[in-house]
Amino acid sequence: MSLFHSIWIALTGLAIGSFLNVVIYRGPIIWGLVEPLEGQKTNFNLAFPRSHCPHCKTQIKAHHLIPLMGYLLIKGHCAHCHKKISPLYPMIELAALLASLLALWVWGFSGAAFGAFILFCFLLCLAAIDARTGYLPDALTLPLLWLGLGANYLWSFVPLADAVIGAVCGYGALALLAFFYRRFRGHDGLGGGDAKLLGALGAWAGWMALPPILMIAAILALVWIGFLALRGKQISATTALPFGPSLALAGALVFTAQKAIPDFMF
Repeated sequence: MSLFHSIWIALTGLAIGSFLNVVIYRGPIIWGLVEPLEGQKTNFNLAFPRSHCPHCKTQIKAHHLIPLMGYLLIKGHCAHCHKKISPLYPMIELAALLASLLALWVWGFSGAAFGAFILFCFLLCLAAIDARTGYLPDALTLPLLWLGLGANYLWSFVPLADAVIGAVCGYGALALLAFFYRRFRGHDGLGGGDAKLLGALGAWAGWMALPPILMIAAILALVWIGFLALRGKQISATTALPFGPSLALAGALVFTAQKAIPDFMF
């Protein structure tokens, strides 16, 4: 793989990361999952209007929209009102860049690498949205499931039959767990979005990937809970914590390991 291809892919990843930020911040409002902030316009979509400061609503200058570089130029503060801009913006852009290079490194310059990058982008959006809002929107989880089946038809990450079984078992496992938890505890313990996300991961990685995904996700969630406890947050059995970020990261790790590590599943 030439240096030119690597640079081109990295820059493409950065540009797509900038768009993912738009999806993460505008999507939940467009889909009716959260209420817009006071004074925030609601007549927008993912393309219009141009990006603006979340505090003073001033449009951001074109050169300040350059992924990563724009954030550094304004030193993390709005150039107009000087209020702090969330570091999540450059973090998402950097994550998309790394995801593009990871897909290129593991699958080479191929259609399969493009498919893997699509999965990583969806998972990045879902993890960030769930962390911010507590929702895993159907507008992303359901297309991701069908894209997984289509990707396995085109590029055979896993046999298509395994992908179909993975989609059914992934959704069914967490949906049943949520049902019995609600039945015996009297309140929800898992959201429906978690089951749909696991179903989507099963569609991409196959049914055999579901146990390691769940195990790694549970470990990641426990580590996060421990971190929050060390930071002084009061954690109890009824504390609502998003499971989507742990599922998304675990799914990306297992999906990549299936290709990068020979005999990973055995």
